[in-house]
Amino acid sequence: METEQKGHLHPITHTINEINAYFTERGFDTVDGPEIETEHYNFDALNIPKDHPARDMWDTFWVKPKKDGMLLRTHTSPVQVRYMEKHKPPLRIIVPGKTYRYEATDATHETQFYQVEGLVVEKGISLAHLKGTLEDFFIFFFGKGVKVRFRPSYFPFTEPSVEIDISCFRCGGEKGCSICKGTGWIEIMGAGMVHPKILDSVGINSNEWSGFAFGAGIDRLTILKYQIDDIRLFYNGDARLPIQF
Repeated sequence: METEQKGHLHPITHTINEINAYFTERGFDTVDGPEIETEHYNFDALNIPKDHPARDMWDTFWVKPKKDGMLLRTHTSPVQVRYMEKHKPPLRIIVPGKTYRYEATDATHETQFYQVEGLVVEKGISLAHLKGTLEDFFIFFFGKGVKVRFRPSYFPFTEPSVEIDISCFRCGGEKGCSICKGTGWIEIMGAGMVHPKILDSVGINSNEWSGFAFGAGIDRLTILKYQIDDIRLFYNGDARLPIQF
C-alpha cells in the first residue's frame, strides 16, 4: 500500500506568507487588484504618459485589440492608485501579486513573476521613515548580518527615488564574487517618496500628506534567501523544488 505524500508549499508562497505576516504586524493591510489592467492605471495614473521614455522600462503584453488599452499589468503599482482613489489617508498597504513582462527568459528573467509593492501615506512621512522601514524588513527577512545601502535613482512615480542594495549573501559584501559581479552588493528593490502629482490626482492634498512606496520582485527575494540559481525552476512544475520547503 502506497503511503500518501503530504503536499508542500511553493517557496514563493512561503515568501509571500512571510511578507504578509511581517507587515500585518506593523499595521499594513494586504490588498489585491486585477492582473488584466488598463493603460490608464498601469501607466498614465503613475505619471508615465504616452511617449514617455520611461515606458521602455516595462516590456508590455497588450491584450488585442491594442486600441482598447488593456494589458497584462507590468507591476503591482496600479493597485496603489486604485486604493488611494477609494480610501482616505492615513494609509498603509502592501500589494503582493503576479505581474508580466514581455522579455526573453533566462536564469534571472521570466515573462511572469511575483512582485510586492508597499505604500504608506501619512502626515509628516519622510525618506527617513522609508529607510528605517526597509532596513528593518531586510534584517527580518535575510538575517541580522545583512547590510543595506540606498542609491539615488529615477522612477516616474516617486520623487526622490532610490535603488536599494543588500550585501552579497555569498561573499558577505567583502571580496566580491560572480553573484554580485565583484561589487559586494546585489540590487534588490526600488523605492521613493510618492510623487506629489500622483497624490493630488487621486484627491489627496500633497501639501498636507506625504508618503513613500517601494517595490520588489518576490521571485528575486526568494532566490536570494534560499540561494536558488534559476528563476525558471519556480514555474516548470518540477515537484522536487517545493518538497525541499
